[in-house]
Parts: sequence; C-alpha cells; structure tokens
Amino acid sequence: MLAEIKGLNEECGIFGIWGHTEAAQITYYGLHSLQHRGQEGAGIVVADGESLKGHKGLGLVTEVFSNGELQKLNGMAAIGHVRYSTAGGGGYENVQPLLFRSQSGSIALAHNGNLVNATELKIRLEQQGSIFQTTSDTEVFAHLIRRSMAPTLKEQIKIALNYLEGAFAFLLLTETELYIALDPNGFRPLSIGRLGNAYVVASETCAFDVVGATYEREVEPGELIIINAEGVHSERFAEKRPRSICSMEYIYFARPDSNVDGINIHTARKNLGKRLALEAPVEADIVTGVPDSSISAAIGYAEATGIPYELGLIKNRYVGRTFIQPSQSLREQGVKMKLSPVSGVVAGKRVVMVDDSIVRGTTSKRIVNMLREAGATEVHVRISSPPITHPCFYGIDMSTREELIAASHSVEEIRQLIGADSLAFLSLEGLIEAIGRPSDSPWCGQCMSCFTGKYPLNTFQE
Repeated sequence: MLAEIKGLNEECGIFGIWGHTEAAQITYYGLHSLQHRGQEGAGIVVADGESLKGHKGLGLVTEVFSNGELQKLNGMAAIGHVRYSTAGGGGYENVQPLLFRSQSGSIALAHNGNLVNATELKIRLEQQGSIFQTTSDTEVFAHLIRRSMAPTLKEQIKIALNYLEGAFAFLLLTETELYIALDPNGFRPLSIGRLGNAYVVASETCAFDVVGATYEREVEPGELIIINAEGVHSERFAEKRPRSICSMEYIYFARPDSNVDGINIHTARKNLGKRLALEAPVEADIVTGVPDSSISAAIGYAEATGIPYELGLIKNRYVGRTFIQPSQSLREQGVKMKLSPVSGVVAGKRVVMVDDSIVRGTTSKRIVNMLREAGATEVHVRISSPPITHPCFYGIDMSTREELIAASHSVEEIRQLIGADSLAFLSLEGLIEAIGRPSDSPWCGQCMSCFTGKYPLNTFQE
C-alpha cells in the first residue's frame, strides 16, 4: 500500500499487440494485469488493416468493457491504456488511447509519463491554429506529428518526438503500423515480447505472463520501433542519455512479479528490506508490512533480523474505488475500511511496521494509531526508501514541496507527528545497492530526483 491514500500515483500503463486475431481480447487481459498503474479510465483501439476502431470509458477495465464491447473490436493489432490522471486532470475526453482521424489516415495514441514542456508547446501550437479537444499533454504529440512537413509518417513522428521533454513511453497505432517510442532518459519501463508470431509490448512484464507471451527485451531509451507486415524495424530518434529509470518503479509502482530492466521487483524489494534491517535494526517481537507493495520489503527485514514476519495488517480487497481517492471528510474512514489490524497478532507485541514511503504522513499516523488500538505495545516504523523531499515532474502525482512532510520536517519531527516509537528511512546508498542495477550511469541508472532534488533534466534544478 502507499504510505498515503492520496500519495504517490503513477500516470498509467500501456499495452500493445501486433499480428494476432484476438488482439482486443489479449489487450483486455494485458490491461487487467496493469490495473494497479491506473484506475480512473481504460481504453482499447484496434486496427484491421483498413480502419481504427476503439472504445474507452471511466472506471476499471472490467467496468469499461462489461457489455460486449470487446466483441465489436475486430482486428489484428491493438493498443490499450489504463489511466491515473496527472497532467490534464480526469474526465472522459482525457481517457486514452486518443484517436485522431484525418484525410491522410488515422492514428491512436497511448502514453505513459509526463511532458514537462507540454504547456509551452500547446501555447505555440494554438498560436499556429491548433484546437485541442482534451487537456491531456498526450494530445500535443498528435498535433506536432500532423504539423510536420516530413514526407513520411515515420519521419514526422521522429521530428515530433524530438520536440518533447520529460518522461514518455508512447504507443502509436495506424491502420497498418504500430510505433513504439521511449524517451531518451528511459524514465519509464517498457518491454517487448512474443506471443506465437505476434509481438506484444507493455509497461510491465507481468502483462506478458498473464497473456502467455515470452519476454524478449527492453525498449531502449531514444529508440523508435516500427512493426508492420514487413516485420520489426528499429531506429533511433535521439541519442541515448544516461538511463534515469524511476526509482519508485522498484520501490512501489511495479507489481512484484514484474521484471523492470532485468531486475525482479519482489527480489529488489526484499533486498531493500534486508538493507533497511542492517541500517536500522530494532528490538521487536514481529515485523509486518503495509499491504501490498511493502510486503516484500517486510519479509526481507524479517529475514535479516530474525524477527518473525506476521500478517499484522489486512487489506480489504472489496473496497470500491471511492476510497482510493476519497473526499477529505471520508479519508480517515477510507483508511479504516481499506486496512484492518489483526488484533490477535499485534496485541501485546512490539511491532515493526514496514512501509514503502511517507508522503504527507497522515495515513502513516492513522496506521500507527490502528496498531496501538489493536494492542501493540510499541510501533517502530521502517521505510524502505529515503525521505521524499522534492516533487516529481515526470509522471507522478506529486508536484509541490508543500505536499511533502519530509521537505520541511526532520526524521524526529516526522516520528513525533505520526506517533511512532521510532522511525528510520533507507539511505540513498542503501537504495542503490539493494536494487543492484549494473550501470555506470549516475545513481546506477535510476532517477533519484524526489529524494535528492537533482533532476536528470535541467529544467527543475534548484
């Protein structure tokens, strides 16, 4: 679980397939496996070689495609999207894939990330006569493509991509081709696999496992891949920069059964917990993790310390999305409905509560209080990431320092505010070493800007 009910939220997940008679159905299952990356909207667009057809809506994948819509989406290629709104906000019009039609052909776009220069580009495009139908930064890319004077769509796309700054993993579908692109820093994960003779692409490899596909490789930063009837072709639209994959993919966002850039997420999180145990041991009776994303780290902490791991907190699987983003008046009740302490496990015990992050601190305080009310004699909070002190501009819903408790409070002050007996965060060095990325890039190829304030792009340097 996140440290906050409204804490870290990743923008979305994308899935695509080329060369399969059941493209829409497979995309549906792929999106279902990526549902953790966004719950506000979902959509699928298919290509049958002559036209594009799509369906999208607000809600979960199962809600959007609940009335036979998949049976109407016939084609050999498809792209899909699950959305959590960051740039542009919510609303049906912003649900992706975005579908654009013109005399020269149609294109559908699905995007994971955030364009930091979207506003600047939109102003320039509007001055040149563009009219936008959404408030999503993704639409800017479509206008840049159509305004290019290059002779081929491939060249138009490459030119448009070089106008963009920030984090982007794009899938672009036409009647006859699928384009795949990842920003030159590689902020977001994106992988390619095979399903028989078909090609698949997804934000996380867990989607391959669900649909029965075999992982082949990562999309390289700055790479443009074109898949059509002639096969697969790879080009560069930009020179590769030092890799800056989001550290929160390893800490929180990705599913434990995914591999991100060759590293298994469950293993990485266990290592985070083990390193945390070395850096911040404590005498206690049990270790428990805040479900779901902190379970692996809690297991690692327990293994390294020899303190038994127990299910001290249970997540209610049947709480509706109303409690994912509740109003302020319902937020506290939302926490209680989403999480329950196991009194028979924690009563009379000194508890180590492992969580992945603390953003605002309000939910951490409530969980500590719940454990105490359930009879815990001591609650020691251990966080498997460094303090989040700076906002993210690359696709995480965390854009001001005022939102971040660690930006203005010391560790001791945070401990007092959340009511814990002790509090410790993982060090920057511990995070890097535990994840274990083999890279000679800064921070071993990870973006650490929310912990350090040092951004891979110079736009936001303090």
